[in-house]
Amino acid sequence: MSDTDVVKSEDTPFEGGPMDGRVLPVLVGPTGQPPKIYRIPVPDAGGGPPTVHVYRRVPRGHTVGVPPRERRRAWGRLGLLRGWKYEYDPTGKVDRPKWPWSKPDTAPGATPDGGRNDTDG
Repeated sequence: MSDTDVVKSEDTPFEGGPMDGRVLPVLVGPTGQPPKIYRIPVPDAGGGPPTVHVYRRVPRGHTVGVPPRERRRAWGRLGLLRGWKYEYDPTGKVDRPKWPWSKPDTAPGATPDGGRNDTDG
């Protein structure tokens, strides 16, 4: 990357979880939007695997909408998106596309149909 290339970022607030109330600069993509999911790995003090906190992007708010008959000079009040914020997701599950050939997520030891296994006794 040369000195003339500019990496764009957006100050984005975080709500909930360990990052509650903080505002961090988050890199934006080519469309000008931050990533949908923001993962924060926190190292374990005992040397174990790191804990990963997951935040999901949600709209920060919208501008005030104006009735159609009054819209002539109300460009600032069209109900436009004001930006993004991240909300804490305690489940930490990552949404994946639901393709027909994808296997469903199951708990360890569960049967494919989610029922009871008769061999367990």
